[in-house]
Amino acid sequence: MTITSSDAVSYFATQLRFRTDAADVHAALESGTPGFTLLDSRGDVAWAQGRIPGALHLPTAEIARRGLDLLDPTLPVVTYCWGPGCDGATKAALAVAKLGFHVKEMIGGIEYWIREGFGVETDDGIVRRPADPLTSPTAGVTCDC
Repeated sequence: MTITSSDAVSYFATQLRFRTDAADVHAALESGTPGFTLLDSRGDVAWAQGRIPGALHLPTAEIARRGLDLLDPTLPVVTYCWGPGCDGATKAALAVAKLGFHVKEMIGGIEYWIREGFGVETDDGIVRRPADPLTSPTAGVTCDC
């Protein structure tokens, strides 16, 4: 089977419709008007360990039961979980989509949020680690991608 450039365009355009990354989410949150609800789909222990500032905590197992009460139907939802080795954000996105919301998955999860040097909220305040030079530029603002 031959894959055409039009197949590739369709595939990659679809990915961009349903996925975003930590840098884009961070930029949107920093704007003050992100235009979406950021949903942390991890459990209580993970949430207490640290979360993205401004995120709504709604574990995947509770989305079907509580999602309509907690999510704004006028806003799209961006889900995140631990990281690329975890499909929790995908499962959460599916659950949110089943409720009728437009939803995207934040690839890389909180792992790449932290690795890019963005702040994580704990009960004691915001914690920030230096950017990991293997995953994020350390001398510039963005990766220019």
